[in-house]
Amino acid sequence: MKTSIIISVFLFTIFSSYSQYNFEPSKENPFGKYNPKAPKQLQDYKNLIGECNCTSTSRKPDGSWSKPIKMLWRWKYIMNGTAVQDETLKADGKHSGSIRQYDKDSLQWNVHYYSSATISKTLSTWHGNKKDGKIILYKDQKAPNGTDGFSRLTFYDISNKGYKWIGEWVDKSEKVAFPFWKIECTNSI
Repeated sequence: MKTSIIISVFLFTIFSSYSQYNFEPSKENPFGKYNPKAPKQLQDYKNLIGECNCTSTSRKPDGSWSKPIKMLWRWKYIMNGTAVQDETLKADGKHSGSIRQYDKDSLQWNVHYYSSATISKTLSTWHGNKKDGKIILYKDQKAPNGTDGFSRLTFYDISNKGYKWIGEWVDKSEKVAFPFWKIECTNSI
């Protein structure tokens, strides 16, 4: 009797600890699930969750556009469905990713970027929100000539079929924009 009570308590402890992580990636939900206790803004990325086949094109130092590179962009819910992580796997071997958390105090996204091409001691961070169907993120950045401005990253044409992304340097008024990277994605699932 005593042994069966100990076993029952042990099994209850194991299963209840697993159930507290219901929103993590699993066999049934390989990209995790949105946790309803998380900020509703996590749903900004709901059409991006999963995998997309993409084409990435960036500016070369001479200002011309490079040849398009094939890329897989994978998105999932992390931290038990309270944040979003993405990673890119590029055919050229330069991979990158981000961790995306919505800050309920500042009412904005905090996006922390990392890359295999340049390992940094601190991660670059963009901030922003979804507006008019686009997710727009900013980071202070000077132009090569020293002009104050932003690195602006925009997800647009977002649907269950895919999305587009553009990275641009913009001046503080956002009247001058210089695109430096663009990506087009189609859902692979």
